[in-house]
Amino acid sequence: MTSDPSSAQNEHGEPHHDDLGSRLNWLRAGVLGANDGVVSTAGLVVGVAGATSSSSALLTAGLAGLLAGSLSMAAGEYVSVSTQRDSERAALDLERRELRYTPDAELDELAGLYEQKGLSPELAREVAEALTAHDALAAHAETELGIDPEDLTNPWHAAGASFVAFTVGALLPLLAMVLPPASVRLWITVLAVLGALMLCGWISARLGRAPLRPAILRNVAGGAVAMAVTYVAGSLLGAAGG
Repeated sequence: MTSDPSSAQNEHGEPHHDDLGSRLNWLRAGVLGANDGVVSTAGLVVGVAGATSSSSALLTAGLAGLLAGSLSMAAGEYVSVSTQRDSERAALDLERRELRYTPDAELDELAGLYEQKGLSPELAREVAEALTAHDALAAHAETELGIDPEDLTNPWHAAGASFVAFTVGALLPLLAMVLPPASVRLWITVLAVLGALMLCGWISARLGRAPLRPAILRNVAGGAVAMAVTYVAGSLLGAAGG
């Protein structure tokens, strides 16, 4: 029976995936993007609701906020990841040149790094030589730079994920505000948003293996304060304009 090395299990039956850390980072980024969509759109529509009861005004403001926020998130993520990717490529190019022109010095450097990790000088040298013979660039990139040359982040994927996550999060407060009757839509929106923030806080804490209670309370408190401030501001502006 063959086994997939990318999904091997340890002696305790725990699955090990080579890209588990990358997957968790993507999932965490998605949760945070959705959280931003919930909070920013909720603050916007609740603030507008404080100024007017017009469903068309609420829908227009919510859609404008959704589009502006999702596009801003996508653009920001694209620029950020592109800059990171360019820096990683430059670092890899420098490492390739050093391996080409000063291989002995690079081997000594790699062995020294393994000694710093706790290996004996003899074992560190043996490991460095074996990894250099197998894939010198990968060994140096991982140990020195913390980069996998075969798994650089794609800025388009990051931008798309941010756009989708923010949009999904923003739809909740928008729909909660425009679909129910005017007499109850504010309270439905507040309850829906607080519930979504509790879920986002719980997921973020689980992914980061952090205590659940503080993470959930911080998330809910931040959203509640944002909605309260924007509602008061909208009410004051509505009263001044009326």
